[in-house]
Amino acid sequence: MDSLRVKELRSRAWNIRYTGLKMVKNARSGHIGGAFSLSEIMSVLYFDKMNIRTEEPEWEDRDRFVLSKGHATVALYPTLALRGFFPVEVLDTFRKADGNLSGHAEMRHVPGVDMSTGSLGQGLSAAVGMALAGKYAGRDYYTYAVVGDGEIQEGQIWEALMFSAAKGLDNLIVILDCNKVQLDGTVQEILGTGDLKAKFEAFGLHTLVIDGHSVEEIAEAIDTAKACSGKPHIIIANTIKGKGVSFMEGKNQWHGKTPNDEEFERAFEDLEKGRSEV
Repeated sequence: MDSLRVKELRSRAWNIRYTGLKMVKNARSGHIGGAFSLSEIMSVLYFDKMNIRTEEPEWEDRDRFVLSKGHATVALYPTLALRGFFPVEVLDTFRKADGNLSGHAEMRHVPGVDMSTGSLGQGLSAAVGMALAGKYAGRDYYTYAVVGDGEIQEGQIWEALMFSAAKGLDNLIVILDCNKVQLDGTVQEILGTGDLKAKFEAFGLHTLVIDGHSVEEIAEAIDTAKACSGKPHIIIANTIKGKGVSFMEGKNQWHGKTPNDEEFERAFEDLEKGRSEV
């Protein structure tokens, strides 16, 4: 990936964070921490890797995307708007009673959302079904799913992974947002998940480990996954919860807490400082 492309994707990630923060400020509600850890991942998927048509959101041969950690719409909705699925102004309706942008992913009324999610653990099963359907139909699309490292404490995640391996779903690419922090504390404090690479490999998945804030590593991992046949893929993306806002980074308090006016001001200042590093 050339330097100009890297800079563009980093800039896209910055814009996803900044737009998401404005959306939360307007709504006075939203999950910031686990969305900001996703920004580079969303940038690479939607602005570099996924085969999609914004003018035809339900195109049959499109790549599918499932946000299994469905509360992270502060990353999803800005990405879809900036990609062109709907006007950016629609983000002003986030979490409003007269709008369609609910706090968790909504597929019925939001162009570009392939699956409604929010009950942790269930989104991955839907993604596995999409990948299986693609195999049965002889289509060449990929299904991408983003799961959280708190979410993988759910047993349904492991059932879905075991099934995907048994069926050889090499058109499934799972990305684990491994920010190591969940609602009530660190993942290790709540329910440590151990050696994830060894566990995923034992379940029959082609497993990669990357820096989830490096657009270069994210893109390379996706290309590597696509070149490996016969197994589903999982990319363990090491990230930082609340990335880009100094007082939020790595803090479980910012899983779903809404900043006050002073904190919003500080957060925007931090993001503005970070823009110069893009």
